[in-house]
Amino acid sequence: MGRKDASTARTPVDQYRKQIGKQDYKKTRPMLRATRLKAEAKKTALGVKEVALVLAAILVFLFAFYAFFYLNVSNEVDLDLDPDEN
Repeated sequence: MGRKDASTARTPVDQYRKQIGKQDYKKTRPMLRATRLKAEAKKTALGVKEVALVLAAILVFLFAFYAFFYLNVSNEVDLDLDPDEN
């Protein structure tokens, strides 16, 4: 009977992952916790893209709101003027 590992050839990626796993055991528990917390903080942090998109959306909404009322008021003013008054 052959060995279990002999039947399947390991890819370089699997070997690399196994080496990294062995190195992780050498780290202390507080170091591993700090690394995990740092990775989680990086995932949940707001990026510049998200902030810029939200600000752009707010500005577009305000511009549309302003344009609507500007056009509405300017049309009403034009209707109130009589051409004979000039």
